[in-house]
Amino acid sequence: MAVDIDSVLKNFAKSIKETETYQRFAYEKNKVSKNPELKAQLDQYRKMIYDFQNNTDENQLFDEVDRMMEISDSIRSNPEANDFLAAELALCRLMQEIYSDLTIELQFDMDLTVLNN
Repeated sequence: MAVDIDSVLKNFAKSIKETETYQRFAYEKNKVSKNPELKAQLDQYRKMIYDFQNNTDENQLFDEVDRMMEISDSIRSNPEANDFLAAELALCRLMQEIYSDLTIELQFDMDLTVLNN
């Protein structure tokens, strides 16, 4: 019996959208979208976080951490920005949990110690 993965995926995404975690994220995202200046600041901040996580030179790590902490404190001092970032983080954690559970269900037990050698 063939399974229509696309259909199952759409139903699964619909179920996720019905969770309190996603509903809160959608609400906060909608609030931020009504403030273009704040949205631009958050987009820039999120890009900086991504770049920091993926492109930071080890020699500059401590300086970059200090700089990112200052920027984070500044952004998070805005309650609307802080609420959005908290909701986004909660959704990211939910997606990580889902991915972890899926990995277990598929018995995809890759030995990650191999990657450290």
